[in-house]
Amino acid sequence: MDPEKLMKEARMAAENAYAPYSKFRVGAAVALSDGSVVRGVNVENRSFGLSNCAERSALFTAITSGRTDFEAIAIAGPDAWEPLPPCGACRQVISEFCKSETPIYYDDGKGGFISSSVEELYPANSLMDLSTQ
Repeated sequence: MDPEKLMKEARMAAENAYAPYSKFRVGAAVALSDGSVVRGVNVENRSFGLSNCAERSALFTAITSGRTDFEAIAIAGPDAWEPLPPCGACRQVISEFCKSETPIYYDDGKGGFISSSVEELYPANSLMDLSTQ
């Protein structure tokens, strides 16, 4: 899927984020092998440890529908923010379900995006890549 289009999906998803405490709305879009897209948003809770990130929300939603054929992930946050790569918990979950070469696109904080891969963000992924086994 075109990275620009996937980022647009993530930005649209961010509008539905539940972020009453931080006001930091994040959206994610996961492209599947058939070209369909599953969106996710961050969902906060008074106890921040019980909150869920947009990336994990999107992946878990797809998995709930029996889909694990992930082709790419896009993450979008607030305008004029810093680059927004996945957090450590999201990197761990992404590495469980995505191949090392899976592209990840995330906001660069200037209206564009940065292109990376699971391998670049989680170098040990190639050592335990279960998605190909």
